[in-house]
Amino acid sequence: MPLKNGEQLVASYPKMAITVDCVIFGFDDNELKVLLIRSDLEKYQGLWSLLGDVVKDNEEIDAAAYRVLDQRTGMSDIYLDQVRSFSHPNRHPGGRVVTIAYCSLLNIKHHSFNIIDNELHWHSVSSISEMAFDHKEILETCHQWLQKMVQENPLAFNLLPDKFSLRELQNLYEAILGVELDRRNFRKKFASMKLLIDLDEMEQDVPHRPGKLYQFNFEKYNKNTRKWIGIDF
Repeated sequence: MPLKNGEQLVASYPKMAITVDCVIFGFDDNELKVLLIRSDLEKYQGLWSLLGDVVKDNEEIDAAAYRVLDQRTGMSDIYLDQVRSFSHPNRHPGGRVVTIAYCSLLNIKHHSFNIIDNELHWHSVSSISEMAFDHKEILETCHQWLQKMVQENPLAFNLLPDKFSLRELQNLYEAILGVELDRRNFRKKFASMKLLIDLDEMEQDVPHRPGKLYQFNFEKYNKNTRKWIGIDF
């Protein structure tokens, strides 16, 4: 029986899998870390990979990313941003596979795994030299995306305690940007934004000279139509 026009069109489409990979960055002990899982493919034995899976036929891509995060970690209160796709024809040993990378940034101390069956570990981003698939490229791309994001909006403040010192703030930006920042220039830039509230309090029980404590003025930031002058260190 000859194929109808619609059936011929479907039959002519190439077969290609779509996957999602979640790049979960965490900040802890003044280090930028990423959550990785041990690869279960023989080709990549001993290597770590990002959290990912194939998108199901009846599933939206965003929903697939949140499903992966939930199934691997049990965490359901994490916001994911879609960063970009990776489509090199030979990126996956299983055939033609396009993956969509998602990214998130969280304070490790504020989140815990509700599923511990999977071999999950936080790794310092600066210590990673090799990964399964093309996940090192994906990680590096998402790290660059994150560096741009924290310079264009105040999302990094969500990683700090409610009350923080300028030393803690600078440590956070240095960890994400991967550079050492000039102390005076850093403080001058944040002072010019006028979005920090001086609490007239000092740090307690610290191994260094106590510094003043501040809060980020989210209310003022939102009232000013979320105005952020951007930081170019």
